[in-house]
Amino acid sequence: MPPIQYIVEGGRRLSGTIEPSGNKNSALPIIAAALLTEHPVTLTNVPRIRDTETLVELCRSVGATAEWTERNTLQIHAKEIRAADLDPALCARIRASILLAGPLLARCGEVALPPPGGDVIGRRRLDTHFLAFEQLGATVTATHRLEFRATRLKGADVFLDEPSVTATENALVAAVAARGTTYLRNAASEPHVQDLANFLIALGAKIEGVGTNTIIVHGPATLGSTTFAIQPDHIEVGSLIGLAAVTRSPLRIARAGVEHLRSIRMGFERLGIVCGVEGDDLVVPSGQTMKIQDDFGGHVPKLEDQPWPAFPADLMSIAIVTATQCDGVILMHEKMFESRMFFVDNLIAMGGRIVLCDPHRAIVAGPSRLRGAPMNSPDIRAGMAMLLAAVCAEGTSTINNADQIERGYERIDERLNALGAKIKRIPARS
Repeated sequence: MPPIQYIVEGGRRLSGTIEPSGNKNSALPIIAAALLTEHPVTLTNVPRIRDTETLVELCRSVGATAEWTERNTLQIHAKEIRAADLDPALCARIRASILLAGPLLARCGEVALPPPGGDVIGRRRLDTHFLAFEQLGATVTATHRLEFRATRLKGADVFLDEPSVTATENALVAAVAARGTTYLRNAASEPHVQDLANFLIALGAKIEGVGTNTIIVHGPATLGSTTFAIQPDHIEVGSLIGLAAVTRSPLRIARAGVEHLRSIRMGFERLGIVCGVEGDDLVVPSGQTMKIQDDFGGHVPKLEDQPWPAFPADLMSIAIVTATQCDGVILMHEKMFESRMFFVDNLIAMGGRIVLCDPHRAIVAGPSRLRGAPMNSPDIRAGMAMLLAAVCAEGTSTINNADQIERGYERIDERLNALGAKIKRIPARS
């Protein structure tokens, strides 16, 4: 496909109501897990983005039928699937290709995967996946491709060496098919992991401890058919909070899934941005103080990401852009990925007052007046952060490689334009 470019005219106030898309990080493991059952599955509120489209193509390549019956409704039927060699070009587009290991190993007893792709935000280790599969009875060979084999998966007491989201999801899916009881300890507990577990339960799996760091799976499960709705994307909600703040605009985020927003709201409150809750809607009023809250004694505060339920790593880029428009100084500490903060060079070029201390820490002093500039989107979250910066900056910005943004945010240009932004997509959608 041709490269995508956004031309953004900044400095415009926004207003209105916007609804977040379904959670990308829920949809991907759930689409993969639909291969676990031979019965049809219907998924609703699926974000129609590049990553989900690519995973759907990969599901079709192993023999499943997968059809979009409505814009955001996907029907998958994996009556018969085969452990075919997966297309390296498709796998290289998304890291989520690794999520096919669990269901294909369970259904076929073997699977060979090219190394997964995805965002270039630093090393993203696969060792935790290998550890979990081996404890469940599989053999793993890693050369130029990843080969998993298991005559029979068996339940085990598995301690993950880190609370990896995708490793937890892969182990959870494999454990549903394993004979006996599996304990997944030090498991990730993010909302998208909970969504996957609830989907598997809807299929007929017996799972305890959803939302905790110890998940108990009683297998093997007899799985059937289900219709399941993907939950709203809490990362997109956080992005929209940042958008409202930097443009000083009143926004209502409808059906925001407020039960998963406590740590996100707390993080933005540290930046002087307070949101209201009305039912399941989140309301971001204008007239925020936008004053960074010092630590006790007047010390420089810190906003850091940690495993769920703490502030999520995927919102650090958004928080950094937001902090450039706030009054005060704050240390931003990104603990997980050593390349994620390098995008701040673009913000500095726009006028942001930021000191990049090392690959994991940046000091932001605000407020600063951002000026429109040309920039390149290195990954999904940094790309969205750049879009926020462009929308609030004075003048016109050009965002190249906007394909990365569209891997995670559905038709974001159209949806923000409906609120009053002025974003031109090149090429225009047909």
